[in-house]
Formats: sequence, C-alpha cells, structure tokens
Amino acid sequence: MEDKIRERMVGDMQLCSYSERTQESYLRAVRQLIDYNGKSPELIEEEELREYFLHIKNKLKYASGTMKIAYYGIRFFYKTTLKKSWDTLKLIRVNNEKRLPVVLSIDEARSIIGRIKTIQNRTYIQTVYSCGLRLQEALNLQVSDIDSKRMIIHIHRGKGAKDRYVPLPQSTLLMLRKYWRTHKNPVWIFPFRTQSGKMAPTADKPMDRSTVNGALIRTLKQMPSIKKKVSIHTFRHSYATHLLEAGVNIRLIQQYLGHKSLITMMVYFHVTTFGQADAYKKINSIMSVRLDSEKEVN
Repeated sequence: MEDKIRERMVGDMQLCSYSERTQESYLRAVRQLIDYNGKSPELIEEEELREYFLHIKNKLKYASGTMKIAYYGIRFFYKTTLKKSWDTLKLIRVNNEKRLPVVLSIDEARSIIGRIKTIQNRTYIQTVYSCGLRLQEALNLQVSDIDSKRMIIHIHRGKGAKDRYVPLPQSTLLMLRKYWRTHKNPVWIFPFRTQSGKMAPTADKPMDRSTVNGALIRTLKQMPSIKKKVSIHTFRHSYATHLLEAGVNIRLIQQYLGHKSLITMMVYFHVTTFGQADAYKKINSIMSVRLDSEKEVN
C-alpha cells in the first residue's frame, strides 16, 4: 500500500476513534489482500475482491473472528477511504460463533500464576486475574490509576473508551508495590523493558503484549496437566465465573468487567457449576418419585 493511501486510511480510522489494535488489524487485512492480488489496492477490481473473500472463506477456511476482521478492515478501506460502493461489500455476512469461554478452576489459575518465572509477568497475570482486566487494559495501567486508599483501580483506557473502577484485592496491591520497586517508573506499572531490564525505569511505553503471551505459553508447556486452551483472556473469564460462583451480584460483575449489556454476562451461567449439585439432587428426587409411581401394565 502506498504511504499516501495508508496515511489516509489511518487518518480515517483515527477520526472514527478506532483503537490502535483495531487500526493494526484493519491495515493487516488490507495488506493480506494486496499480497494475494499482487497489485496496489486501488487497482483491485470488485470481481477480484469477491474472489479473495471466497478464497479465505472456502479454501483457507478462516474462523469467523478472523473472517470478520478481514471483511470489516477491507470494507472500511474501500467504502470509507476509497469511496467505493460495491455490491460485494454489502453482500458479505459473517456468522458469530457462539462458543463457551474456557474457564480455569481457582486452583488451576493459582497454579499457573505460581509457575510463571519472572516477577513482571507473574504480577501482570495476577493483576489480570484478580481484577478481571483485558490484556491491553492491564498493560496500560499507570501508577496514577492505583487508588490504595479506596482499594480500587481506575480503568480509563478500556474497550470503547469507557471508564470504570474495579476492586483491588490487598494481595494484588502488595504484589504491584513489590514489582514497582524493581523499576520505579514514574508512569507505567508494567513498563517496556529489555531482557536486562535497563530500560524499565525510563520507558515511555508499556511492555509489549508478546512478552506476557510468550511467558504464559512457556509456562503452560511445563504444565502438561493443564489440558485447557488457556490465553491471557482466560483469566478474565475465570474471574467473572469465580465471582459468580461466590455469590457476587451479577450486575456488579458486569460493572467490573465493563460490559455494556447484562446479556453479555449470560454466557457465564453456562460455564459455572454454581448450584448444579443442588439442581441434580432435585432432578433426581423429582424423577425418582415419577418412576416409583409408575405401575407395570401387562
């Protein structure tokens, strides 16, 4: 993509208040289209675009999430930046896959966190889990976000640019303080750092997401007993489920997670074991009465 067109697309996305991560994803989607066709995107015809979408759907078999990013990114580029009104851009629909989230038990979550070697990655994932944060929200935490008097964290760089407060457990505060003393960066809780850690005290940006993802992957390889497909986001799902099982009001959990709709929270009712033992007992009682009352008919 020519620099001028790329800059135009980036500017359009910034005007729409898209996050940096969304901007990167959309630019990557357009770049993959360019690589497939071997020509500048403004020279690509509608039929070639249609062929590309069929290719990634039927041959590469993109998952719905990946397909959605490819479609939305390319559609934004042609409709908004190049002002194209092609029928193909109106035609495509991506089905949402309704999968239940992977959830760790409390013991599993603690075991994984305890096995992480470096203090920055261990503290980071403990913060994600104990506060229910998204990956980037935790990376973007600043010293000024921590309110130790009220025992809350102020999330003001969250998804959709929505502010919220989340409870800060005492044990997590102690971990954060202990880790911060290792670098004393005046701004960032989790500053960018080299392997030697020399840049951390003066870093002007947070550490990269690949650092924590890599640490989690390495840890899980050493734990063959964990069969679940675990990511950083799994700890956020586990936080919500564990709070629900502990009897925390679902509207409070919704508030802590930063979900706009209560409907989004319903998925956690499908993965929690809260109340199941009692439900099974009642079901067995009802059905056994039914069976005992039946008479053989000869």
